[in-house]
Amino acid sequence: MAVCLVTGATGYIGGRLVPELLAGGHDVRCMVRSPARLRDLPWASRTEIVTADALDADATRAALEGVEVAYYLIHSMDTGDGFAASDRAAASTFAAAAEAAAVRRIVYLGGLCAGEDLSPHLRSRAEVARIFLGGQVPAIVLRAAVIIGSGSASFEILRHLTERLPVMTTPRWVHSRTQPIAVRDVLRYLRAWASVPGEIDRAFDIGGPDVLTYADMMRGYAAAAGLPRRLIIPVPLLSPWLSSHWVGLVTPVPAAIARPLVESLRNETVCREHDIAAYVPDPPGGLIRFPRAVALALQKIKEADVATRWSSASLPGAPSDPLPTDPDWAGGSLYVDSRTLICDVPADALWRVIEGIGGENGWYSLPVAWRLRGALDRIMGGVGLRRGRRDPRRLRVGDSVDFWRVEELEPGRLLRLRAEMRLPGLAWLELSVHDEGDRTVYEQRAIFHPHGLLGHLYWWALTPFHSLIFGRMPGGIVASSRLP
Repeated sequence: MAVCLVTGATGYIGGRLVPELLAGGHDVRCMVRSPARLRDLPWASRTEIVTADALDADATRAALEGVEVAYYLIHSMDTGDGFAASDRAAASTFAAAAEAAAVRRIVYLGGLCAGEDLSPHLRSRAEVARIFLGGQVPAIVLRAAVIIGSGSASFEILRHLTERLPVMTTPRWVHSRTQPIAVRDVLRYLRAWASVPGEIDRAFDIGGPDVLTYADMMRGYAAAAGLPRRLIIPVPLLSPWLSSHWVGLVTPVPAAIARPLVESLRNETVCREHDIAAYVPDPPGGLIRFPRAVALALQKIKEADVATRWSSASLPGAPSDPLPTDPDWAGGSLYVDSRTLICDVPADALWRVIEGIGGENGWYSLPVAWRLRGALDRIMGGVGLRRGRRDPRRLRVGDSVDFWRVEELEPGRLLRLRAEMRLPGLAWLELSVHDEGDRTVYEQRAIFHPHGLLGHLYWWALTPFHSLIFGRMPGGIVASSRLP
């Protein structure tokens, strides 16, 4: 059994790979920038967690000490001019650190692509692959196209476009051919390379048995989900930028994440070889076909058994600063809206409502106003309210809750959410419960750290709106906690 390091353990694939490696008997070390986000995961106590950024050579070198197989699952989803340079620098730093630490193998999950006219993100994935393959440490590069699994960004786009639009006018990329692969097969390939012997140093194309267009996948999803056949009318006018905003409005996936995915769809992504079968044989029943992959994903969603989601990873441009506990931290103003309500509801009943906030349960005050705020956020390219929750009843640090992220959780006492909506500043919502004998105290704080003059204007302009929203929340939460 090998000592494995997994980067990107807070992301969609990494969060699923770690328990697979543990089940295979491997020792696992997770390299993350925010260890707190792994704290509440059921497998976290069985791993070693180290703090490091792939751009920090010394920290990365220390994290790789004693590691045999290193999984590189870091992908930038930014759309700014500097993302490719950042990807290049991180991969180069990691490759050099792996060589210095005498790592036996690097495993990288990249993008399936061919030709010269690649999207910027596919081009960056290909460059990262070349860096690892050109290094001194033997590297396995697995090149995948669309990954079909409950919670993946690609699957969420496919699912919501198909479910919400029985008739679609779509860009030309819906007729680009691709070779989707089930997330179970991706994880099987990744897990296997912790044990395959030899110094193999090459890239492998990985894909499922079916070669489909995106239109085929939408029709296939409709059939698997029991929906009527979808009518798809392609139009030539939707650019990737317009397409990403269109996807951002229809699906829970914000435009910032949709854009690199949509841009990549203009390229044909079909496997040119299946050489990996010589090292990792196909399972007895063969690779999972597209209809089966969709059915498995839908079953997971139905059972609320989605281990990781695309929203597990930080969103491009989302704030990652810790909660300011002292106003001096802000170097200026911190705006705080505080509310307290004393009630006779048992603390545990009140906590159940707090931990279940958001998603289908809503926010217990003026639903129309919350929906309006979510719609405005989506128009501005944010996540809005459609992201929902991973689990309808339980939360853990790092979970997304609509346009919030769980930053701190003390079961039965404190829930702190950090805003990931588009804002001219940083914002938090803190809900807490205190049991004082024959009464329970509910406390609520909305905190805003403005950025520049626009941030100050934003707070003051929305103060009446905040008073309505936040002012009604305590009463709504307490009233709901009285229900059986």
